[in-house]
Amino acid sequence: RELTPLEEASLQNQKLKAAYEARVARLNPSQAVQKTSLTLSLQRQMMENLVIAKAREETLQRKMEERRLRLQEAANRRFSSSVALTPEEQEQRALYAAILEYEQDHDWPRQWKAQLKRSPADLSVVSGLFSCLLSCPEHPISQLLRRLQCAVYARLYPAVSRGPADASPASPSGLSFLSLDVGGSSLPPEPGGRRLRASRSLHCMFSVPEHGPAALRHSQSSTPLADSGAPGPAEPPETPRESSFEDLERFLASPEGWAPAEPPSGPGQDTALPELLKGVVRDIHNALDRLLALTLLAFEGLGTAAGKDQCLACLEEAFFPPLWAPLLALYRTVQQPREAALARSMERHRHADPAAMGLASRLFPPSPGRPAYASAVQDLRLIPLESCPRRKLECIVRALRGICECAEEYCGTRDARSLATAAIGADDLLPILSYVVLQTGLPQLVSECAALEEFIHEGYLIGEEGYCLTSLQSALSYVESLQ
Repeated sequence: RELTPLEEASLQNQKLKAAYEARVARLNPSQAVQKTSLTLSLQRQMMENLVIAKAREETLQRKMEERRLRLQEAANRRFSSSVALTPEEQEQRALYAAILEYEQDHDWPRQWKAQLKRSPADLSVVSGLFSCLLSCPEHPISQLLRRLQCAVYARLYPAVSRGPADASPASPSGLSFLSLDVGGSSLPPEPGGRRLRASRSLHCMFSVPEHGPAALRHSQSSTPLADSGAPGPAEPPETPRESSFEDLERFLASPEGWAPAEPPSGPGQDTALPELLKGVVRDIHNALDRLLALTLLAFEGLGTAAGKDQCLACLEEAFFPPLWAPLLALYRTVQQPREAALARSMERHRHADPAAMGLASRLFPPSPGRPAYASAVQDLRLIPLESCPRRKLECIVRALRGICECAEEYCGTRDARSLATAAIGADDLLPILSYVVLQTGLPQLVSECAALEEFIHEGYLIGEEGYCLTSLQSALSYVESLQ
């Protein structure tokens, strides 16, 4: 079985203690000062391992409990003793009947089922199946996907489109350098040298990534997502659905420095947005669970553990991209105090050298003019450009791996084929990662990590991905606390 984070930390501490005892045994009696230094270093590393492991354990337990409650609710609805079906069961039955009817008129579902039966362990078959499935907008699963996306967006849009449309976003003084355009992290230019404007990128964003023509269309004849007031003689005529994106685009166009247009005014208003965010997160989890259940019902060959994981990954790749920008905007509104504090700290210490962040001289690049840990900085700057939690998590893992590789190179240990811990220890990782976070100039990483903690699968929290995410969150908190 896989070890829990606390069990892993205990094993790491046992290895650290064994290495400490072996090193102390080689010391001369006159080297008492060095022994004291080794003892303090051991205690610091062991404590840091336990703190990080405890944070991972608490997050894992919380997500497992949330998952258990969701599954329990689904089981209660599924095995209800009442004769009358719940609305969810009625919809599930209707969708399954629609899938069976669709398969009567199309051959490709039967062909993919046969291929899944022949190659149950081939995960590329699952990816191919979803590519074909999402290219057929008339399939019931594709239609359910779009309906659930629109339902989530309908809850997000009123919250993130508040405030005057023409008001420029407020930003703390001196934070103009904190943007996606700093230090090579700009968006890819369009052909001909033009930059990709928000008015084009956001309109393209709200569509299901598929090969067919279907998209989350907003026509003038359909019901507006945002609630509108009662019509009156002084009211302007209702605008088409397409124009509902305009104020959202202006809100999202400058993610580096903004503030809510209206501060909380009444009692309980300061908890309205966090409660809304919790509801949206719950809706997204329920939507993914419904899509997964319907897909497994339609394609029984995906019932293996690996098949379910790949199926969920493909669903997330299709579900999140149209919704991530407004979802992140809501997270940033809730996390605004932390982002503002982090932005001020980044502005204050943006010219700090590695030594000022507590890095040892052996962890500096050998060439004076060479930027330190540039690959890790670039990987973290790619996080806002991704729109799926798993892709963002991959950027974090690559960044921490890049830190270890750079440290090995700086310490001259690459040729020895030794582990990263031969170059850096646990007490070196936090200062290095804090320096890398400072160089990114992206205070929105606080909100990105908060969203990732909610939406990545709980299985990732036990492995390398969970350790990397927890380490990045610790570095963000450290940089935020700098005076």
